[in-house]
Amino acid sequence: MCRLVTKQAPGFTATAVMGDGSFKDDFTLSDYRGKYVILFFYPLDFTFVCPSEIIAFDKALAKFHEKNCEVIGVSIDSQFSHWAWRNTPVNNGGIGEIQYPLVADLDKTISRQYGVLLDMGVALRGTFLIDKEGVIRHAVVNDLPLGRSIEEALRMVDALIFHETHGDVCPANWKEGEDAMTPTAEGVADYLSKNAS
Repeated sequence: MCRLVTKQAPGFTATAVMGDGSFKDDFTLSDYRGKYVILFFYPLDFTFVCPSEIIAFDKALAKFHEKNCEVIGVSIDSQFSHWAWRNTPVNNGGIGEIQYPLVADLDKTISRQYGVLLDMGVALRGTFLIDKEGVIRHAVVNDLPLGRSIEEALRMVDALIFHETHGDVCPANWKEGEDAMTPTAEGVADYLSKNAS
């Protein structure tokens, strides 16, 4: 999985349940070239931690869109399972009418390509930030019981946009609007002298 960072994101064509509830049989990652993409994997529909993450991404969707970033979820379930879960009310354990695509990876090809497929046949909680040229710039994988941070995903999009715009690099815990660092010895010294305390 770590070897994917700095490389082209593995392409795929699959069936997805779209934000309007329709099926798209020829959903492709390449359709999103020119935008940032958060591609995330989760183990299974109708499980426990997964709905909290899927709903949290949906609640933050406008923030991602403001950054020209699309969100795409993937699991090894069928499109019919995705559709049924999407049409189950939240108070009954469903995810409700989320507004971004859920991709069906029934043959597990996509999960395998991204290095998140467990031997037991489900995907770990992998999150991949893909840039506008289709290159993976950030990846993090959580074990099954550990829910991911949507705020951290947003922060990484901000950091990538900042770096691409200004050329500076983003130090630990950097947030939009804070000091960044010029990638030189002088830049490091200057940043640390102002911020290390």
